[in-house]
Amino acid sequence: MSAQSFVHALTPILAAVTEQIDGPIQQAAELFVTSLRANGVIQAFGSGHSEALAMEIAGRAGGLIATNRIALRDLVLLGGEPAELLRSAELERDPSYSRKLYELSAAREGDVFVIASNSGVNGSIVELANVVKENGHPLIAITSLQHTAGVDSRHPSGKKLIDFADVVLDNQAPYGDSVLDLPGGGKVCAVSSITAALIAQMLVAEVLRRLTAAGETPPVYLSANIPGGDEHNNALEAQYAGRIRRTA
Repeated sequence: MSAQSFVHALTPILAAVTEQIDGPIQQAAELFVTSLRANGVIQAFGSGHSEALAMEIAGRAGGLIATNRIALRDLVLLGGEPAELLRSAELERDPSYSRKLYELSAAREGDVFVIASNSGVNGSIVELANVVKENGHPLIAITSLQHTAGVDSRHPSGKKLIDFADVVLDNQAPYGDSVLDLPGGGKVCAVSSITAALIAQMLVAEVLRRLTAAGETPPVYLSANIPGGDEHNNALEAQYAGRIRRTA
């Protein structure tokens, strides 16, 4: 077990992720472009470590302005729930708050949703996917097909995230997420956050290719840590006032 062995294990997984470029990446990019052209917002959600995917899509330098990150802490910051709620280790498994999460997103017709979950079975994830489809939004799921096939749903319906998705992107993580064997048993060194970030950036690149090829100027973020970055970003964000959030 070493840094070198991790990279050796990760390399073919990354290659497998890129094999989706000509299939589901194109399908997801088309949903993004259709939404953006309709003045829609890309709504991104992931609980637990999958929140990293939402952060990769929403508010990232070099990324799209018309993006909103949904997080479980929105229930406290925006929804009036007590702070103690966030201390619950079971919150991401609880479907009862997902409808409120959707309402807090301020989603409109034309918005597209991206939901990430390595297992794709926790209650909050599955119920939000259900609510998203009830409200007529396109849904892109980012998950491990191997892991989700190997576990039961924790949602009362018995359904999983992939059951609601219009497009499924496989993060290619193995069952359990980690790839290196411990000498005494078990595995370490997870990959799903890395592969989800790759998927997110491939999507952004493909969306920008399509828009620029059509002669459109896509609104994208500059780094806030370069001169003029804040002014550039603030001016573009103002076009989506009340629809995108940049909380901590």
